[in-house]
This record gives sequence, structure tokens and C-alpha cells, in this order.
Amino acid sequence: MATVRLLTDEEADRDPRVAAVFADIRATRKTDFINNFWRALASQPELLESTWNRLKQVMAPGALDPLTKELLYIAVSATNGCSYCVHSHTAAARARGLTEAQEAEFLAVLGMAAQTNQLVTALQVPVDAAFQVEP
Repeated sequence: MATVRLLTDEEADRDPRVAAVFADIRATRKTDFINNFWRALASQPELLESTWNRLKQVMAPGALDPLTKELLYIAVSATNGCSYCVHSHTAAARARGLTEAQEAEFLAVLGMAAQTNQLVTALQVPVDAAFQVEP
């Protein structure tokens, strides 16, 4: 259960800032669906607005393609234990063309990275000089 109320569309329409962000989400994503994350943030219009604007900027097409950005989001979300974000960004990755084979390979890399990260941390392996950037 959420720790804040999830605003309905009717409640969101009462605040011009929230209504504007919801309208932009719908337009940007080409859908009428506003997920629970945005509905929860809507109880704090300034946070909703700033988070949406930053997310829209970061996830926009750039040097990294949109599918790669979604995969990175899934990896960080899994590492941080955010089930909600794993689900929502997996759905977004699939909508951007993620195949079953790509997902399987991605999860293998994610699992391998988690395992080797834990081993390096437990063993306190020093970073090789060759991996460090010279000033």
C-alpha cells in the first residue's frame, strides 16, 4: 500500500501544475495511461514536475538508444531492489523492441555483474593502475 494518496484524474485536474504534467506524460508517451508512480508524486506538484522534466530529458534519445537506457534503468532498479521500476522499465524495454533472447542475455550479464561485484567487494581487490584515469 502506498504511503501517499494516488491522485485520480479528477483530483489531478484540480491543480494546474499536476494537470499539465499528466497531459505532457500522455502526449510524450502517446497513451492515456498515467501510472501509479506519477499519481503518487502528484501529491507534491513541484516534485512531480521536476522529476518528470528530468526523466524526460535523461530518457530522451541521445548518444544511447532508448532500449539501452531502459536496460540500464532495469539494472539499477534491480540493484536497488525497486520492484516497481523493474516492472515498469521492463515493460518499456519490451515496447522498445526487447526480444526474449536479448532479455535472457541481459539478465545473464546482470547476474554475472552482481556476482563479480560482490566477490571484488568481499575480497577488497585493489583497482589496477591500468584502469585508472591519469590526471
